[in-house]
Amino acid sequence: MKKIVTQGIKESNRLNLVQEYYFSKKMKEIASLTASGQPVINMGIGSPDLFPSASVIDALKISLVDASAHKYQSYQGLLELRQAISDFYLKFFNVESNPINEVLPLMGSKEGIMHISLAFLNPGDEVLIPNPGYPTYLSITRLVEAKPIFYDLSKEDNWFPNLSDLEKLDLSKVKIMWINYPHMPTGSSANLYQLAKLVSFTKKHNILLINDNPYSFILNNEFISLLSVQGSKENCMELNSLSKSFNLSGWRVGMLLGSENNISKVLQVKSNIDSGMFYGIQKGAIQALNLDENWFDNLNTIYRKRRKLIWELASILKCAFDEEAKGMFVWAKLPKGVNNSEKFIDSILIKKNVFIAPGAIFGSNGEGYIRFSLCIDEKKIKEAIKRWKQ
Repeated sequence: MKKIVTQGIKESNRLNLVQEYYFSKKMKEIASLTASGQPVINMGIGSPDLFPSASVIDALKISLVDASAHKYQSYQGLLELRQAISDFYLKFFNVESNPINEVLPLMGSKEGIMHISLAFLNPGDEVLIPNPGYPTYLSITRLVEAKPIFYDLSKEDNWFPNLSDLEKLDLSKVKIMWINYPHMPTGSSANLYQLAKLVSFTKKHNILLINDNPYSFILNNEFISLLSVQGSKENCMELNSLSKSFNLSGWRVGMLLGSENNISKVLQVKSNIDSGMFYGIQKGAIQALNLDENWFDNLNTIYRKRRKLIWELASILKCAFDEEAKGMFVWAKLPKGVNNSEKFIDSILIKKNVFIAPGAIFGSNGEGYIRFSLCIDEKKIKEAIKRWKQ
């Protein structure tokens, strides 16, 4: 019998526009090193290692015997969860929202980036993407066959968009502008005056402005939402997440707030992709959103201790950093004369078995920097410091 040789099913053309997520590839390498006996200390990933509140876990456990616990859930999420999100935004950001139609729970904010892009972008539409910034804005823009237009962020402007430069661009095809404050990876923040300027700019050019806001409560005393700007709901939306602020990254709980009109368009996409968030996770999320400010105070006490140690390590590496930065990372400039962040961190990984994220993966303006995560136990940070001192 003649043997049939198949070539395999050809992938879609859009896969040529993206690569496997950097951290996905790097974690395989680190897993391989660990399996071979190398004691790798991972300082690259922003996945909280601390536990959620015990009351959140209890809420999930208790919910498992509820009559509705194991059924399909509403595409919009429980009204009780939407109300908790609405109350949370009112309490901490002074933002009013209607839980009926202006709040949409998500299975993580990364899901929201995809849903928003599918809801508003056609092939060939243009998207303003921060450089440096979260790589997912770029990859999803490409996956939906829209065109990324990078806007520069620089240390000189405190990593905030230069509106004069943006006004010089042809913005006629731009549909969406992504911002992220407190900013990842740099930790810079934006005040309401700056955000109001961005709202005016995007209204002028009929652009949907979206703030990705998961870091507000980490090492930050001033809680600011894009939706705090008067009149912003007309052309703005905000993503948020329970991953960082409540140590629930594996639970995949995010949220999107905006006008009824814009939320309905995203729901139109979402309802065709998933069948609702697991009931128990929603009940746990409700409990998390009802925690008081002591939760954040206790969390930040731990992060401050870790950050101080990371500053010590960065100083040993002769890297400069901003002590006023917010969020769960330390963004550090490489020593003078060192320009290639990937070569720098790969050398450290080989010589010291320590992984730090290279700034270049966040965009060309991230080259020359590295990013340390605070999601690592103090003992491991001290061990990393010890390896340099030996």
